Amino acid sequence: MTFLWVPAEGAAPDLIVRTCCGGAVVKIVLYVIWALFVVAVVWSLWRTIKDMKRREALMAGWPKVLATVTGSLSGWTSGVGNSSRTRRCWPHYQFSDGRGDVYRGESDISTAVEIEPGSPLAVAYNPADPGESYQVAAQSKMVVGCLIPAFAAFAAGSLWFIGIFPVG
Repeated sequence: MTFLWVPAEGAAPDLIVRTCCGGAVVKIVLYVIWALFVVAVVWSLWRTIKDMKRREALMAGWPKVLATVTGSLSGWTSGVGNSSRTRRCWPHYQFSDGRGDVYRGESDISTAVEIEPGSPLAVAYNPADPGESYQVAAQSKMVVGCLIPAFAAFAAGSLWFIGIFPVG
């Protein structure tokens, strides 16, 4: 690959890139970037599924109780990927264990609207450490299940595009 500085008339110099081997180097770079992206997404999906299964297995033997919402922590989504920022609320709750001791917790599942204080909320807690509790909710298996074929289609399409990408 050679880089030539060719000054344009009355303008700053422009960079011209001439590829050797008919653009083979550019295609190799594109394939490497594509492969790294695929590895990163597969690793991310694998970790998400592993964490979901771990939490489900952990909570399977825990007692479930109805907690009372005591308030919410409000915040905003990041607005990454050209999406607009939206307000999200994470409910705070309190519950009593089998002995009547009161514990507090914060849900890690956000909602679009604030849950009214005093509303019931199903939680599961660790009997060995009641300070560890999680909101019982249907996990987003469907979302992960839809992401896998969508990503596979995107990966196949981008691989095809790299193959027909005109270089050289």
